[in-house]
Amino acid sequence: MILYFHGFDATSPGNHEKMRQLQFIDNDVRLISYSTLHPKHDMQHLLNEVSRQLQQTDDTKPLAIGVGLGAYWAERIGFLNQLKTVLINPNLHPEQTMLNQIDRPEEYADIASKCVSQFRDKNRGNSLCILSRHDEANDNQLVANELADFYEIIWDEEQSHKFAALAAHLGRIKEFKAT
Repeated sequence: MILYFHGFDATSPGNHEKMRQLQFIDNDVRLISYSTLHPKHDMQHLLNEVSRQLQQTDDTKPLAIGVGLGAYWAERIGFLNQLKTVLINPNLHPEQTMLNQIDRPEEYADIASKCVSQFRDKNRGNSLCILSRHDEANDNQLVANELADFYEIIWDEEQSHKFAALAAHLGRIKEFKAT
């Protein structure tokens, strides 16, 4: 089972396309949706929703995948549920980088301050991070600098922030899920 966390643009047709592509790895791909407007409520909703999805599968190695803001959530919710995660162009600090898009940036800062201390150190090796060199929304070199001590980083030379084509990375994601 793959749990797919959409990015900030929840209604983008690209989400469906990425989910279709992920079916080459596992035919059980489930959308994990959230409001994007109420981070504190989203956190509780996502914890409950992922718990419910995990109870409905017999997959012993489920995987969470998120793009952009979805990767922010996949990393945290995955850690709290002991899931391996794939982070695609993660927006690590929406409280700083999405000020003109989100209503409650202080809630993201609050979530970060209340998360398990040093959670990335405790999650070392449990996430795979795929970054676009040509990301128009993130400074992915900063993302790589922040995550490289904890997770494997793969650079993509072709994709933009929304990462429309996963094909070049499906083999590595499948291998990561299986280990």
